Amino acid sequence: MTTVDTGARQASQPSADEPLRIRTVTPEDVLTLVGAAIGALGLDWLVYERLLPWTGALGFWVCWYALFALFYVAAATMRWNRLVVRDKTVAVLVSTGGVFATAVVVDQIGYSFVKSLSAIVHPNFWTSTMVSTGFLQPLSSGGMAHAAVGSLEQLGIATLLAVPLGITAAVFLAEVGGALARPVRTIVNAMTALPSIIAGLLIYALVVLSFGLGKCGLAAAMAISIVMLPTVIRAGEVVLRVVPGTLREASFALGASHWRTVWKVILPTARSGLATAVVLAMARGIGETAPVLLVAGYSNSMNVNAFSGWQATLPTFIFNNVYVYGEYPEYVERAFGAGFALMLVVVVLFSIARILGGKRPGELSKRQLRRLRREAQQS
Repeated sequence: MTTVDTGARQASQPSADEPLRIRTVTPEDVLTLVGAAIGALGLDWLVYERLLPWTGALGFWVCWYALFALFYVAAATMRWNRLVVRDKTVAVLVSTGGVFATAVVVDQIGYSFVKSLSAIVHPNFWTSTMVSTGFLQPLSSGGMAHAAVGSLEQLGIATLLAVPLGITAAVFLAEVGGALARPVRTIVNAMTALPSIIAGLLIYALVVLSFGLGKCGLAAAMAISIVMLPTVIRAGEVVLRVVPGTLREASFALGASHWRTVWKVILPTARSGLATAVVLAMARGIGETAPVLLVAGYSNSMNVNAFSGWQATLPTFIFNNVYVYGEYPEYVERAFGAGFALMLVVVVLFSIARILGGKRPGELSKRQLRRLRREAQQS
């Protein structure tokens, strides 16, 4: 009898590999949330639209959210104790903040898509250049292919320049330190808040004028790499510091040197986080306009040689179409199309960063776990 009870008790308990859900959403939580939202909407409509002389959609929804928070706290107080109310209120505020941020991104992408729909439906928009397109020609002529090629080339070169230097600086700050660590970290923090046009002015004065390189895609890539560096360094340092110290101690105990430990243990363990830092820096650099326009100029023709001649990018394409030819509706629609394409690229880069950064340092992927199981079975 005791054996049967023990077995039943063990079967009812979750196994060690089964995740335990600490937070669950009950129908009571949903009804409280929905009731507070509906009640706040009704009171907001009565006060905002009927009693007070206020207008505007933004003010309406701001007042609704404030009333919603108050209604939710009041409704939760009648049902739960103070600690639970505080926990649920913070959870609702954080969740609605995330929903709001997501809604803003979706709204921007949707708005750009609607405004650019008449341009992006034409295949020539993705495959043609603006070299033979006049002011009054329809959207069936011209495209952004030259700008897309310029953006990809400059971003690729900037990544090759910024990533090795950025990761090296991150390793220095996280693993070496010393007297120079503090001034280096101060400079990196200052570069984070530095306007990107300063990077363009630096490259223009040092490379274009002093060394005579001329305005080209390479100069723009150098400016973009300066913009990318702080992101790579700061994010890389944080990721390297997250690596458990026990891994370092185990490597030192086996007789490995410091640099061998960094190369063989620390960097492979932080690989996913470093990749995330690189992708975030790429998303930061691809949207730069001012430094690129200053050191690479703008061209309506295709220029695949980043080392010579002016070269267009998606941000400079948008700037030229809006601020130079903004009086022509076709150019504005092409600018919205380029903006939509740029948003898609940034969203893809951030999605890749989210996927790569979803694992903890040293955590194996599902494919790696399956391979280890197969090797264990074969042995």
